[in-house]
Amino acid sequence: MATRNAACLLVGLLALFHTWGVTAHVEVNMMDRVEVFRGETASIACMFTSSEGVGGMMIQWFYVTRTGEKQKIYYQDATMKVVDKGTQFTDRISVSGTGATGEIVLTISNVELKDQLEFICLIKGLTEGTGEGRTKLRVFVTPDLPNIEGVQTGISVNEDGPSKIGTCEVKNGFPKPNITWYRNKTPLRVDVVKVVPSITTESSGLFSVKSELSMKVTKEEKDDLFYCEINYFVPGGVMMTETNHINITVYYPSTSVSVWVESPKGTIKEGDSIELHCRGNGNMPSSILTIMHENDNYPLVNNVLVLDDVTRLHSGVYHCTSMDTDTFEELSGNTTVFVNYLDPAVVMPEDTVLVTEGNELTATCNALSSLETHTVWMKNGKEVSTAHSLILKDATFDSAGMYVCVVTVLKIEGMETSGTLNVKVQGPPKIMKPSDNEIEESFESTVDLSCNVRGFPTPRVIWTTSDGKILKMASETETEGEVQSNVSILVTSDITAVCNASNEFGTDAVTFNIKATIHTTTPATTTTSTTTSNTTTITSDTAQPAIPPKKIKKEGSGVIIAVIIICILLLAILGSVLYFLYKKGKICGRSGKQDLTKEKSGKDNIVVEMKSDNTEEAVLLGVNGEKQPPSNQ
Repeated sequence: MATRNAACLLVGLLALFHTWGVTAHVEVNMMDRVEVFRGETASIACMFTSSEGVGGMMIQWFYVTRTGEKQKIYYQDATMKVVDKGTQFTDRISVSGTGATGEIVLTISNVELKDQLEFICLIKGLTEGTGEGRTKLRVFVTPDLPNIEGVQTGISVNEDGPSKIGTCEVKNGFPKPNITWYRNKTPLRVDVVKVVPSITTESSGLFSVKSELSMKVTKEEKDDLFYCEINYFVPGGVMMTETNHINITVYYPSTSVSVWVESPKGTIKEGDSIELHCRGNGNMPSSILTIMHENDNYPLVNNVLVLDDVTRLHSGVYHCTSMDTDTFEELSGNTTVFVNYLDPAVVMPEDTVLVTEGNELTATCNALSSLETHTVWMKNGKEVSTAHSLILKDATFDSAGMYVCVVTVLKIEGMETSGTLNVKVQGPPKIMKPSDNEIEESFESTVDLSCNVRGFPTPRVIWTTSDGKILKMASETETEGEVQSNVSILVTSDITAVCNASNEFGTDAVTFNIKATIHTTTPATTTTSTTTSNTTTITSDTAQPAIPPKKIKKEGSGVIIAVIIICILLLAILGSVLYFLYKKGKICGRSGKQDLTKEKSGKDNIVVEMKSDNTEEAVLLGVNGEKQPPSNQ
């Protein structure tokens, strides 16, 4: 009821204004366009003024379809707000503002590509005054990262027309992105190169753009870098991105050919491995490289020729030839190789030489070489001469031995050769004198004798005794020009051993005199006499000093020595018997007790007579160690 009354009131006012003859004027202001990314929210503002005031206005929103028709999506007046059903915006729009402020805003959520349309805001006053404004909604989508792909095969400069360089592509952008080709940071002009674009509209409504670049290449472009610049629109401006940089392979013919020795650096000697490189300044795959040396062709592997274990025959000029199988044009270059050599050493006289003791020997050593050489003669690892000639004056047995001649090229490390000479000095045997040939050895012991003999031919050694008996050798060591002979002798008497050495040039001998000795020791004798009575006890000790060992020289046989030993044993037994009889009082016509009493009443002396084997003098010793004359006995 209230609504109907308000409507009647409004109609009445309009009739009143019309009666008065007043014309209303409405002015609407809107932005030309509103820009948003897909999926965002778009706000379209409609601002208006009216000479009648802004109250009680009727507001409507429309959009223009693809066919140009107007489609209402919203209505609002003082009494109602209505969103039209069945449009693409029904569930996604809202309107803020009542019109009383002179501004109303249409909001579209989750903007889609199909929302890129023109929107109309229509304002109608209380009278016949009407105004409208229009805004275009622009929707943007950022494209995927661009991709560039260059040709996989090389491009020949001999191609007649433009050759494909590569392709750039950018996908899923809105509006359509733009592609520009660059070479070395400089944009390529379409009047110089050929660019073929292609545009694809995806099912999603987004655009994918592809651009193919073709051009006539030259040798100078072999190091150029190509890439694409992508320009795409965003709300309020334009953004740019670049692809990776690519390089193309440009094939171009050679204008010159070079050949050189890569290794070894510097001088070359026989036995080395040589690595020759051949290369043209072009890179046409149709070019074939070969190396020729004295009418011999050598195939190359990766433009490299390897010669192992070279000799002087590998010296000379090496020609490298490049032939283009497409045009049959040939280019060549060359280099000279020299292989240094050192022939084996030649020693004169050869191998083994005989020289008579006291004579002179001259030997030479030479080796043919491409460079200056240095010669050294060595013996037993020691340097004996630094000339090509070896001179041995007044040859002795010390001069004999193996001589090594070493010839060296000083300018090239490790370049040397050698030869040998075996010198043998002929002469009669010479026995090296022993330090002592007068020997004393104990009886029944073994003595080892050694005899060192030098001479060539190798001497024969025989051991004999002074009476001509041949002794059996224990061992013999023989080297070239020297003999060491050993003999072991059991000493039973004095003996003379002779080492005899002989060869075809003479003899030599050395004598060893062996003296047989015996060491004897007379042990100390202690005699103790003890007499017991009712009143006294007398103890008497008699000690005979030890006789030091005495060497007895025996000139007889071993039988005499045995007889002497038996005699000594018999004397010892006789002495023991006499002592026993003395203790029993069976000698001197008196008992032991009486003798002891009388001896004590004298000077308390007990006398022992001692005689040596070498003197008739008798020595009497008292108990107190005093000498007694023989008359006191």
